[in-house]
Amino acid sequence: MAVVTRNILIGIITILPIVLTFYLFYWLVVSTEALLGRQLTQWMPWTLYVPGMGVAAGLALAFLVGVLMNAYAVRRIFARTERLLYRLPLVRLVYPALRDFVDYFSPMKKKEFQQVVAVTLGETGMEVIGLVTQPDPARLPAGLGQVDSVLVYLPMSYMIGGYAVLVPRSRLRPLDMSMDEAMRFVLTAGVTGALPPPPPSAEALREKG
Repeated sequence: MAVVTRNILIGIITILPIVLTFYLFYWLVVSTEALLGRQLTQWMPWTLYVPGMGVAAGLALAFLVGVLMNAYAVRRIFARTERLLYRLPLVRLVYPALRDFVDYFSPMKKKEFQQVVAVTLGETGMEVIGLVTQPDPARLPAGLGQVDSVLVYLPMSYMIGGYAVLVPRSRLRPLDMSMDEAMRFVLTAGVTGALPPPPPSAEALREKG
C-alpha cells in the first residue's frame, strides 16, 4: 500500500499543474465566450453568430485597451479612476491585492523589476533571492529612502506574498536570472532546481561570429 500511495501522489503532483493550467485557460475562454458572445447576439442576427466570436471580441477589446494605454491622456484618466477605486469601501480591500498580483505579469511592470539579486542576511552568510523594484531612493516615500540603498522584493515560497525591504547596495549580489526564472525558483522553494539558460539568440550568434 505504501508503494501504491507513493505512486499515486507522484502522479497527482505530476499532472495537477498541467490540469490546472489548461483548466484556467478553458475557464477564461468559456467565460469570455459566454459574456461577450451573449452581447454580440444582441447586436447582430443570431444566424450570423459563430462560436468563438466572443473570444475573438475579447482579444480585440484587450488589444484596443493596450493600444489606448500607450496614450498619456488615457493613462492619466485610468490613474484617476484607480485612485477612486482605492477609496471605495470594500473595493479598496480587494482591488489593490488583485492589481498587485496581475502586475507581476504585466510587460509594463516587468521593467521595474530591473535585477534579480541575492540579498545577504547580516553576518550569517545566508542569502535570499530578491527582485529590485525601486533602485532610486528619491522615488521612495519621504523618510524611507536612504543613500545607496534600494528597495528589494523578497518573494515567499509556495504562496503569493513576500516582503519589500530597503537594502544597502553592498548587501546585494546580482544573479544571472530573469524575473520569471527567479519567481518560479522561489515559489517552488528550489524543488524544481535551477532552470537551464536559454539558447543564444540569432543576433548573439551573429555578434560572436
